[in-house]
Amino acid sequence: MKPRPFLRFQKKILSLPGVRAIAPDSWYLRVLYRVKTGDVLRLNSPVTFNEKINWLKLHDRDPRYTALVDKYAAREYVADKIGQERLIPLVGGPYNSFDEIDFDALPNAFVLKCAHDSGSVAVCPDKAAFDRAAAKKRLDRAMRKNFYWAAREYPYKRVPRRIVAEKLLTNASGGDLVDYKFFCFNGKARCVMFCSRRFSKEGLRVTFYDPDWNMLPFERHYPREERPAPKPETLGEMTALAETLAEGIPFVRVDFYDVDGRIYFGELTFYPGGGLEEFKPKEWDVTFGNWLELPPPRRRRERCNCNKGINL
Repeated sequence: MKPRPFLRFQKKILSLPGVRAIAPDSWYLRVLYRVKTGDVLRLNSPVTFNEKINWLKLHDRDPRYTALVDKYAAREYVADKIGQERLIPLVGGPYNSFDEIDFDALPNAFVLKCAHDSGSVAVCPDKAAFDRAAAKKRLDRAMRKNFYWAAREYPYKRVPRRIVAEKLLTNASGGDLVDYKFFCFNGKARCVMFCSRRFSKEGLRVTFYDPDWNMLPFERHYPREERPAPKPETLGEMTALAETLAEGIPFVRVDFYDVDGRIYFGELTFYPGGGLEEFKPKEWDVTFGNWLELPPPRRRRERCNCNKGINL
């Protein structure tokens, strides 16, 4: 189905040079939400999970969050809360640019990642075969961007742009690492997101489980597996660690890797999918929304009409 003319017009507005820099956050989020989901974003009375995630972007601007999304600075918080042994060891950095990296000082295998955004990673399993030029192009591009502007995820706005080098984690089987993403609502882990087939021809699968590892009957943006994955033996331990890190936070997703029974912290995510990924069936968007109790706003609300008198 082709987008309606007005939605196409709104999408065109968002793509215009300079619009992101001058548009008020609330207006920008309402238009972006309508373009991405086709629905009206109810900022005055949010009900669904996606609506509440976008409300949190505007009104829960806890100054701690900037350090918690910083992949370098967050290490101090994690070490203090659940122990230094949960951190993936650093093997280099932080670096202020790709050109600062001393590759001779790095081990044969490592991972380079930007600390200020999400997903800017270069994996090196063998330094002799590492495509340094491609890694430089990828990370240099990321270093020029402020991740905040894409979906107004406020904590990223002032994160220092740095690159870190981490130990490349491997498991005994030699297969892809598995990560478990715990959706924590007001400090309580309500469900676990499990990603599979990440690098397969079939494409990524995203399956949700309840705290007892029962598969939940919905999809969020990506198709899910038809059969459940094996329950991890460390599920209870990971759940407890996630809730410790999520204490005092309205919503945060806490990611862990299970490497042959040893748990490593991945990252903290406050706005998964930018609050723009659809649920099928939609009722689960409401269910997740019911789990999330919003705090009092931490900042004065913008003077805007929100959903009144604006044809979105």
